[in-house]
Amino acid sequence: MTTVAAYAAPAAKAPLERTTIERRAVGEFDVLIDVKFAGICHSDIHQAREGWGKAIFPMVPGHEIAGVVSEVGPGVTRYAVGDRVGVGCMVDSCRECDNCKAGLQQYCVKGPNWTYNSVGKDGQPTYGGYSQKIVVDENYVVRIPEGLSLDEAAPLLCAGITTYSPLNHWNAGPGKKVAVVGLGGLGHMGVKIAHALGAEVSVLSQSLRKKDDGLKLGADHYYATSDPQTFEDLKGTFDIILNTVSAPLDFDAYLSLLRTDGAMVNVGIPEEPVRILLSSVFGNRRSLSSSGIGGIPETQQMLDFCAEHRLGAEIELIRADQINEAYERVVASDVRYRFVIDTATI
Repeated sequence: MTTVAAYAAPAAKAPLERTTIERRAVGEFDVLIDVKFAGICHSDIHQAREGWGKAIFPMVPGHEIAGVVSEVGPGVTRYAVGDRVGVGCMVDSCRECDNCKAGLQQYCVKGPNWTYNSVGKDGQPTYGGYSQKIVVDENYVVRIPEGLSLDEAAPLLCAGITTYSPLNHWNAGPGKKVAVVGLGGLGHMGVKIAHALGAEVSVLSQSLRKKDDGLKLGADHYYATSDPQTFEDLKGTFDIILNTVSAPLDFDAYLSLLRTDGAMVNVGIPEEPVRILLSSVFGNRRSLSSSGIGGIPETQQMLDFCAEHRLGAEIELIRADQINEAYERVVASDVRYRFVIDTATI
């Protein structure tokens, strides 16, 4: 066991505070990672404040982890000391179900072991990346290519794969029209990736406040959803709508923007129930769907793609003692576009 410093929420809705946690000893197939940077995802806030239901406390959030290998177990073959690596939203799964065998570990039938707010196979709570070190089985670690800086790579372990996976699955590319709803931590990566895949990209945002940013990131068009005329003008336009916001929307209005056989894919999870009229999908064989992160092979594919196209996240680097302030700013949509903790300050 190793004692390391971390930032944890001691209880639901309580401010995060500096503490210490125990990391397990490095096992045969484990990798010990010196965490260098950890992104702040809105999911961290939902869970630390029990917005998605009862949670495990104390909670060390963080599932956008970039660091360097400092020790490997005797059976490890994928990594060596000094390798630049990342850890995303999960640290294990059953490995036996059809989804796991297909590289879709995020859809493990028994449920993945999440990086934090979960219980590992040893029966102990998992603690995330707001910490100095983490121990993870090598099969749930990915390599960060040299073309990406570690601080800009950290958010790719959630924001990057969460947008890449559905764009990849629904075949975004040349000849396809993609709309990204929301230009935040997820949305800005959705724009970058959809553009790099060759799609025609539109941003659907409440206002035009971030229009210049959206166009610089790769959007071809930018529309304000607060203007009712937007929904009239864009009816039947898009092949894919990637909804990155975690607030309830008028889904019927957004579904009307899809072409025949178009799909609206949701990657944000509202805390409240949502409603739709089935007639909104009935007419043009439209689909309302969702997507959860990506499996380990696809996450590596995403990182390689982002390195090839020089797609790091747009970040604001913060000290660990700024985490609580950063949480409030995320809730207020006051970040462009991802807070990243310099874990040397923990």
